[in-house]
Amino acid sequence: MNKSTGVYLIGALGSIATTVAAGVFALRRGLIDATGMITPAPLFEGVDLVETTELVLGGCDIRRRPASRGGSPAFEGAVGISPHILEAIKRELAQYRAGIDPGIASNCGEAIEALGERGALHKATLRNQIKTIRNRIRKFVQSHGLDTVIVVNLASTEPPLELEACHHDPAMLEQILDADGRQKVRASTLYAYVAIQEGYPYINFTPSNAALFPAMLELAARRQTPVMGDDGKTGETLVKSALAPLFVYRNLEVLSWMGFNILGNMDGQVLDNPGNVESKIRTKDGVLSKILGYCPHSKVKIDYVPSLGDQKTAWDFIHFRGFLDAKMSMQFIWQGFDSILAAPLVLDMARLAELAKRRGEAGLMPQLASFFKAPIGAETHSLPEQFRMLTDYAQSAKKAPGNLSAAAMAEN
Repeated sequence: MNKSTGVYLIGALGSIATTVAAGVFALRRGLIDATGMITPAPLFEGVDLVETTELVLGGCDIRRRPASRGGSPAFEGAVGISPHILEAIKRELAQYRAGIDPGIASNCGEAIEALGERGALHKATLRNQIKTIRNRIRKFVQSHGLDTVIVVNLASTEPPLELEACHHDPAMLEQILDADGRQKVRASTLYAYVAIQEGYPYINFTPSNAALFPAMLELAARRQTPVMGDDGKTGETLVKSALAPLFVYRNLEVLSWMGFNILGNMDGQVLDNPGNVESKIRTKDGVLSKILGYCPHSKVKIDYVPSLGDQKTAWDFIHFRGFLDAKMSMQFIWQGFDSILAAPLVLDMARLAELAKRRGEAGLMPQLASFFKAPIGAETHSLPEQFRMLTDYAQSAKKAPGNLSAAAMAEN
């Protein structure tokens, strides 16, 4: 494959994006293997995917001068990575960070907007902000001679957007953008809108529901653009989606499922704001009832612990009822680096989104459901069933040329 593919990361100076970049650079140098990624596994052997090492990285961030923690600015956000790997790729990381565009934080709440510098663009009309985003992505494409771009939202979690009629009708959405109705959209809306209009696949790795509401999904279908979200599934919810089916398979009744999460990175800092954390809890707390078929007593709590940095810990307590009304319990502790868990998923989805675009697919990519806490349009939240969807897709991709859609194949 000779096509050149870019990945444009929103929130490009954050921990996840920096880890994505470090992963690509380390793979290029042969310093690591692809453990944590699913697309290099035997499941995808024979599928025509773009090489991870050939992805061209760029993006934007509202933070222009992140404070260094005593080391090289190139290492800022690269947490949990071996020092010898960081030293070996420091030049590539520095070049990556130097090329990041200024970002936009339109109507994202004080917790996010306080992270950036409020310049003239913050006051610009929505149409002018859209124009700026479009020009920056086009410049990224032209400067690297790219054939396509995958736009990935890795920005901090926005407060939830209460959907109205304009979020269900593309024509009304256009009117809102023309009228500068900034209270009806958020920054993720603008980035998704530009990506879809340009025909570039868009992946919403955040819980922010303002990115891919119904009007945007309809627009993606019209523009023949693959999209998917919401909220990458990397830790506690990943375990929950794998473990909850056990209780269904054995007909054990879950009485209560309590989850307590602590983390300390920028995501944790933003989620310390009640408005922003509501979006996250919605996606984390909605999995159980959809797997079990009923609603047990369930709560998810997230607390910010600055000293943890990119590390996160989740403790889950499960109280369940079995034969003869016996009440039993199970508990687990999940500890890991947030960005180390998330970055390989981003690379997997970028490769799969590029394939979907090349195959002529449009709208939602249900085959990516296993990557998300709240996969849009997915009928199942059970990890085994979601993974079967990915397996089936991989098998179909092996049988069909990567540059033909199903419709085109039928014509042939």
